[in-house]
Amino acid sequence: MSQPEFAGPAPGVREGVMRRSGLLTVVFALLVGIAVAFGASAAQPQPRAHVYLLRGLFNVFSLGMDSLTEELKRRGVNATVHGYGEWQTLADKAAANYKAGKEAPIILIGHSLGADTVMEMAAYLGRKGVPVALVVPFDGTKSFAASDNVGRVLNLTQRDYAYMRGGPGFHGTLANVDVSSDTSIDHINIDKSPRLHARVVAEVLAVVGNHRSAPAKNANGADAGTARPATLPEQGSSRQNADNPAPPPQKQPTATQPLHTEEIKN
Repeated sequence: MSQPEFAGPAPGVREGVMRRSGLLTVVFALLVGIAVAFGASAAQPQPRAHVYLLRGLFNVFSLGMDSLTEELKRRGVNATVHGYGEWQTLADKAAANYKAGKEAPIILIGHSLGADTVMEMAAYLGRKGVPVALVVPFDGTKSFAASDNVGRVLNLTQRDYAYMRGGPGFHGTLANVDVSSDTSIDHINIDKSPRLHARVVAEVLAVVGNHRSAPAKNANGADAGTARPATLPEQGSSRQNADNPAPPPQKQPTATQPLHTEEIKN
């Protein structure tokens, strides 16, 4: 006696199973895609501010750069100190890190020949398409033009022939802070001045804070309108007292001689 043949599921049942199977496949694929996307996002390194400090001749006359580096580190800022002769290697590495999304904003600080070098380093980075948020020369040996990739220059000097100026396309802010009226400051110790250190730390923290709150950018990629510390106002285009907006008195004790600022706005 022959056995009855098994006809299998009815056509409607088969279609329902296939639809459910296809839907499960689509949902699984979506879940895998979301997991991969979140994993890639979590693994993506966030850019980190980097302050490069450059010493001057022989690495022995600019130890204020070392102490300033330590002050910045204590504030949680990524800062490294180097000899000025290393600048091109440092710039190439900074450019690579910036383009890889690992490093920003970039800040350059230097003393003496290191001060000259940070202006050159900023221009070199500009030719590589890398913005520099802040450049701080401590008593450079000559005048330089700020390149168009720089957001702000704070030039601390005792030499009127070493004032910085805006170059072609420069749209940042530039301040020449002349300390020549303070006879306690000279070329050898200007980089170690506690009040100048305080000024620079405030400027750096303002830049880093702006970066963390996603500031607007200029067309060249530099921060637009880099914030200045409210406790250290600067005024107009004439020479002013950087610690007090009122005109400076005729004479003061050496220890409290004011800083004079020539603020240049473009």
